[in-house]
Amino acid sequence: MKVIIYTGLSISFEDAKKILDSDEIIYKPPIKRGDILNDLKYNPDIIGIIDGIFHKSPAVAHKEILSVLEKGIKVIGASSMGALRASELDSLGMKGIGYVYNQYANGKITSDDDVAVVLNPDTLKQLSVPLVSLDYSLNEAFKNNIITNKEKDEIIKIAKSIYYPSRNYENILNKTKLNTSKKDILLNFLKKSRDIKNQDAKELLNYIKQLIK
Repeated sequence: MKVIIYTGLSISFEDAKKILDSDEIIYKPPIKRGDILNDLKYNPDIIGIIDGIFHKSPAVAHKEILSVLEKGIKVIGASSMGALRASELDSLGMKGIGYVYNQYANGKITSDDDVAVVLNPDTLKQLSVPLVSLDYSLNEAFKNNIITNKEKDEIIKIAKSIYYPSRNYENILNKTKLNTSKKDILLNFLKKSRDIKNQDAKELLNYIKQLIK
């Protein structure tokens, strides 16, 4: 089965290929409007959408995905743009997977700002922290008694007030009222915590791996 997967940001092509790799798997950079229809030339059976462009170029449109679904092609989304579009189109046939998708589907997050990051266009390296990942990691910090629930809410409020390209752990925490010791402990915890968008991307790849067995 021919598979196209749009990613490179939530998970690198190199790491993705450790999970799912064959001559029938085509990895493409984050999706933008027009890509999915243009790439039908590859005659895919499955399309996986993980990462996408939000602001630099027009985002992939709902009608593009619907037109692909109407052709009988499976479209699966997770992690970032894929999770957002899947939550909007799951009742129409798009499959959503993972934590971020469920956050959108349950209405706990609603904006593309929750998954937006700035990236290096050459390396696709993530240069800022997405709100959804920060919120997930702060919940883990609360469970580990590193911060209180009130402190968590304050940090999220501050993060939301910062334009997404400038969201990084240091910039966010420097605006909080946390004392230096707690700030250092939390910063260390956040830098070591798992990236939920990366985990969701791996879940999508493993899901497709099972489909094409």
